[in-house]
Amino acid sequence: MRVAVDGIIYHEKKQAILVIKRKYPPFKDTWAIPGGMVNDGETVENALIREMKEETSLDVEPEAILGVYSDPKRDPRGHVISIVFITRWNENQEPQANDDAKEHSWLPLEYISKDKLAFDHHQILKDFKSWLKKNYSTFWSSKQR
Repeated sequence: MRVAVDGIIYHEKKQAILVIKRKYPPFKDTWAIPGGMVNDGETVENALIREMKEETSLDVEPEAILGVYSDPKRDPRGHVISIVFITRWNENQEPQANDDAKEHSWLPLEYISKDKLAFDHHQILKDFKSWLKKNYSTFWSSKQR
C-alpha cells in the first residue's frame, strides 16, 4: 500500500480547477488533479507542497482536507490511498506544467466528466463541488453521498 496526495487548486474568479494532463502511465494523456506519492520521511503536507510545485510551478499551502480516498481499485498500479487537500495559492501566479505534467488547463466545475479524468478524480471534484456549497464536509471512499 502506498500513500499519495492530491491538491485542489481552485480559481475562484474562473470557477475552475487546475488540472494537468498526465505525461506517463497510468492514464497517460488524461486530465488529472495534480498530485503524487509521499516520499519516505516526508509529511503529507510537505508532499503536497512539493508535488504542486513540481507539477504546476505554483506555491500552495494546505487549507483543508477534502477527504481520504482509499478504494483499492482507484489506481491500476495497486492500492494507493490519496489524501486530497484544498489549497490556498496566489492567483497572481501563472501555472506551468512541469515534471509528470504534460500540460495544464483550468477545468470549469460544470464540465466535470467521469470519462475525461484519471483515477477517481471525477468523484473527488464532485465532492469538492459539495464542499464549496458551504457544506465543508470531509469525504472518504465509502461515504454515502
